[in-house]
Amino acid sequence: MTVTSTAVDRGIRIGTAPDSWGVWFAEHPSQIPWDRFLDEVEKAGYEWIELGPFGYLPTDPHQLEDELGKRGLKLSAGTVFTGLHKGDDQWQRAWDQALNVAGLASKLGAEHLVVIPDLWRSDLDASVIESRTLTTEQWGKLGAGHDKLGKALLEEFGVKQQFHTHADSHVGTYQETERFLEVTDQQFTNLCLDTGHFAYYGGDNVRLIEQYPDRIGYLHLKQVDSDLRFTVLKNDIPFGDAVAMGVMVEPPTGVPEFAPIIEAVAKIDPTIFGIVEQDMFPVSSIDLPLGIATRTREHIFGCTSAARIH
Repeated sequence: MTVTSTAVDRGIRIGTAPDSWGVWFAEHPSQIPWDRFLDEVEKAGYEWIELGPFGYLPTDPHQLEDELGKRGLKLSAGTVFTGLHKGDDQWQRAWDQALNVAGLASKLGAEHLVVIPDLWRSDLDASVIESRTLTTEQWGKLGAGHDKLGKALLEEFGVKQQFHTHADSHVGTYQETERFLEVTDQQFTNLCLDTGHFAYYGGDNVRLIEQYPDRIGYLHLKQVDSDLRFTVLKNDIPFGDAVAMGVMVEPPTGVPEFAPIIEAVAKIDPTIFGIVEQDMFPVSSIDLPLGIATRTREHIFGCTSAARIH
């Protein structure tokens, strides 16, 4: 499917990710096969995608380049997971992932690595495994660790680190995000602002963009159910369970509105990516995501001119 964008030249680049097809793991019986995922991304009208969990898409760069190329797709970023607030012993874990993910993604032209922090609650059994807040010492380790990682990524791969604030992590609220920006250097560490995760804790996305325009390096476009999120928070429901309950919803049925965010970011830097991510694991049927992904793209291009496919 070929999409002709009527967007202004300064519109940000809109793409999607395996997450919007319910893919959270390299392998899982409920997930859509990777080749069907790529076929459906093309059908839904997107050009840019993320790598998703390492090992879900082919890890051979030549095979992946061929598979993307024959569908007219390009790679915007890869993803790794870190726990750098825990100390120096976490460095090797982060770098080992970076060697695989950034190594592959950069060979296909991607210039970004989305870095997701460890959660304070186990994603296996929802047990609380750490304090929900960081000490001053841990904030220092977190900032220094990410700056070290960002510097190494630039030097080794020419890839920019984009830190993803996240529900059930130590960096989720507005104040926590500000603290993270204070302890990191914008040369090496900036934000993948996930609009849904930020709104999950009541954060004002546009306010953050306007207050810290130089620290916004990447977007994940997502909406949260504005009523269900408060039920989730009041009852201390783990994020994974909240996703299964449907806390992240198909646009435009949730918050925040996409248009003001996209327009604010486009004024800062039109080369920034806005990657649609819906957090919908597990999906009730692998036939479900294609329609949602298509309607979401149509909604984005219908609500603002500050977006482009190419």
